[in-house]
Amino acid sequence: MAAAVAARASISDRLTGVSAGRRRTTVDRTMRTLSFVAALLCVVPLGAVLVFVAAKGLPALSLDLITKGPKALGIGGGAANAVLGTLQMVPIAALLAIPSGVLGAIYVAEFGDRRLARIVRFCADVLVGIPSILIGIFVFTFLVLPFKQFNAFAGSVALAIIMLPVVMRTTEESLHLVPNSLREASLALGVPMWRTVLSVVLRTGLPGILTGSMLAFARAMGETAPLLFTALGSRLINVGNLGQPMDALPLFIYTNAREPIEALNEQAWGAAALLLLVVLFINIAVRARSFGRRIG
Repeated sequence: MAAAVAARASISDRLTGVSAGRRRTTVDRTMRTLSFVAALLCVVPLGAVLVFVAAKGLPALSLDLITKGPKALGIGGGAANAVLGTLQMVPIAALLAIPSGVLGAIYVAEFGDRRLARIVRFCADVLVGIPSILIGIFVFTFLVLPFKQFNAFAGSVALAIIMLPVVMRTTEESLHLVPNSLREASLALGVPMWRTVLSVVLRTGLPGILTGSMLAFARAMGETAPLLFTALGSRLINVGNLGQPMDALPLFIYTNAREPIEALNEQAWGAAALLLLVVLFINIAVRARSFGRRIG
């Protein structure tokens, strides 16, 4: 009798185990499917934007669009003024934002106390979420109104303010990923802290720092609202005169896309494709460099 009861209990336990195993398998497959669908939801919009811009913009992209300036009557010509403006304002903004962001992240991650780090981190997070048009109005108040002149330098400052928190937060996270054992090994050899940070921590976290700087650079290249209040835009080719209005690719796209002329709309699509290609090239270059460093 006892043996029969034990056998029944064993069979019941086995059935319960099989049922639990099937339930775990079902839940696992369901969550995998949901994760895959979520990944598709992230990729599909990007793919749709890339395909749409490529289909509309690549046929309008030509050498004349890049090398020729706009014509006096507004129809025809190219976007050389916008290309040169972007090549001037965005690198200047990067020179202002990237060193400041990296140094600020080093202080917060390596030298600052926890309370100060929390305050600075909170300020950076808030600055990331501020609408870019408000940054444009802020810079307009301090660098345009006092001089009564729209200028390219104000546009670079506005872009730098947008880039700064992105560079700082991504750099800080990259530094936190560096193992403490590397710092301790360097300090044990008698290397000063500042030298350890420069030679060990920064070199180890360089791929993440480059990625964050690239993201900030790409975001600055596509900003339009701050430039409307600062650089304003200009149909004239301006090289080196940062005290005067200057055009940029986002401004060129915004202006020409609003015109009721098909030729100007095509130029806007061509400029959009050019901007997209530049951003993709920056992404690929940084990723390739990071991959090469990992292999090396």
